[in-house]
Amino acid sequence: MIADAPTASDIEETERLIRPYIRQTPLIGVAGADVGVAAARLLLKLEFLQHAGSFKSRGAFTHLLGRSVPAAGVVAASGGNHGAAVAYAAMKLGIPARIFVPTVAAAAKVEQIRSYGAQLTISGERYADALAASERWIEQTGALAIHAFDHVATLKGQGTVGLELDRQAADIDTLLVAVGGGGLIGGIAAWYRGRVKLVGVEPSAAPTLTRALAHGGPVDAEAGGVAADSLAPRRVGQLVYPLAAHYVAQTVLVADDAIVRAQDTLWRALRIVTEPGGAAAFAALESGAYVPAPDERVGVLLCGANSDAVTFALPRAA
Repeated sequence: MIADAPTASDIEETERLIRPYIRQTPLIGVAGADVGVAAARLLLKLEFLQHAGSFKSRGAFTHLLGRSVPAAGVVAASGGNHGAAVAYAAMKLGIPARIFVPTVAAAAKVEQIRSYGAQLTISGERYADALAASERWIEQTGALAIHAFDHVATLKGQGTVGLELDRQAADIDTLLVAVGGGGLIGGIAAWYRGRVKLVGVEPSAAPTLTRALAHGGPVDAEAGGVAADSLAPRRVGQLVYPLAAHYVAQTVLVADDAIVRAQDTLWRALRIVTEPGGAAAFAALESGAYVPAPDERVGVLLCGANSDAVTFALPRAA
């Protein structure tokens, strides 16, 4: 038993709590040949269709529905997606929210947070800078901190992705999951507990879990790359690490150009728009960083779509 880790019962209870506020996101089957990967068949979990554009809404609602919120409201530090999710959940529940993001946050995510009515502060270059600013705000106001990955409520909420996928496709062998701070893969690991092969996928420019597993615990890693606003928190969470050490079979690294190619392939082949972090798990297959066995049933979690890479406009007059 891992201390403070959610149990399957915890995750089931959480799913019932947040069910009225989240979407059950679809799972689609794709022939590997149609997207240029070695696997005979893939199952893509379209979690980017979740409210606020990412899986983060599950954890946000878990916090806001399951914890006592003071009059000062809630505060979150984020590269963008967590902030958008907390802002969205707070808007739906009528709770004041202040979100801190770094300058690396994508413009699409910044505007999204504003659209949900949260107070927004841009502070520092990276997530760690925004986190430090949010902690100072908590000391001043007494607002409730909603951590992006290193809190048991976050793990329980993100664990509902695993529960939902298990109900949709109980026969997958392997699941590829993008890793930043590790809240998503940690929650999913808490649900499956070794029943599927979990593969963590990280940008080469932000190898937080890979570095932690090599070191024997959370340690600072580089925090850059094309997915820096979602997969570069500097180090993996303290609560996440033991779950990963026990239940994540391996990690693989993908280069920035592989992530961008994956975004392009998903758009061209499937008309799926993902942000860089949302495409990282698929990039592991397309780039060959992870090569499945011929008969391996592979699930791929597409976890975020808060991107302004696709624009729409009226056609020019002839």
